[in-house]
Amino acid sequence: MAKSRLIGDYPVIGIRPTIDGRQGSLRVRESLEDQTMNMAKNAAKLFTENLRYSNGEPVKVVIADSTIGRVAEAAACADKFKKENVSITLTVTPCWCYGSETMDMDPLTIKGVWGFNGTERPGAVYLAAVLAGHAQKGLPAFGIYGHDVQDADDTNIPEDVKEKLLRFGRAAIAAATMRGKSYLQIGSICMGIAGSIIAPEFFEEYLGMRVESIDEVEIIRRMEKGIYDKAEYEKALAWTRAHCPEGFDKNPADVQKTKDEKDKDWEFIVKMMCIIKDLYNGNKNLPAGCMERFRYGQGSSGLPGLRRLRTPV
Repeated sequence: MAKSRLIGDYPVIGIRPTIDGRQGSLRVRESLEDQTMNMAKNAAKLFTENLRYSNGEPVKVVIADSTIGRVAEAAACADKFKKENVSITLTVTPCWCYGSETMDMDPLTIKGVWGFNGTERPGAVYLAAVLAGHAQKGLPAFGIYGHDVQDADDTNIPEDVKEKLLRFGRAAIAAATMRGKSYLQIGSICMGIAGSIIAPEFFEEYLGMRVESIDEVEIIRRMEKGIYDKAEYEKALAWTRAHCPEGFDKNPADVQKTKDEKDKDWEFIVKMMCIIKDLYNGNKNLPAGCMERFRYGQGSSGLPGLRRLRTPV
């Protein structure tokens, strides 16, 4: 497997099983412990079996050491999650809980709340109340609730709930992975397309990323000066010739390029790809004396700008 270019660790999902904290003669909390913790375990299993990091490994999921019914237990959960590098939390419950005491108050975590749809206990009431609390405090949270009513002892996750949980998980993993990374813009406005204008405020304030820019002339400079990995270029060119057949040329005959001209275009394209890849990720195999002058290099591509999600050491 190729050496990872990621600086730091991948984000971890933390499951917070919240519960009605009332104890005593009614034994409310005691009657809900197993059901609540089973919701957390089922959600963790769903995530680990279906979600992957960008390197293909299953996502890591941790569960609070106990159900959360009071402030002290919420604080203990937050302390554990901090040590485990948790940046995404899913709060689950089948019942009413005291929202101001059990909600995730960390302003930096990405939050989801799953309320169990059952008639025995008001999980839906907690979901609505705690989402209102999050909104009031300016802490965005993704609400998850099933369409069909379930029995209290039904441990299956309905298909619509699975879809919502996985949608939240995928988006949260992507957002948390991008946080603290950088987005490389090569060139500026492309062909006057307004959507290709990079707004640093969006990346910095919404995604927690930084924006770096470089002029397209740097690609030509590296081509002319031979600042690229020659062996990698030859390998990429051979692969391109083997796997990228040319299609029908619909240009008028008087402007069609010759075979030699098209071959040179392929060489230009492959060389450009190698150089742009170096700009994303850096390259330790550049010619002697050609150290990476810009110290760029954080990951994968996207248009019109070029996203970089990982950085070489």
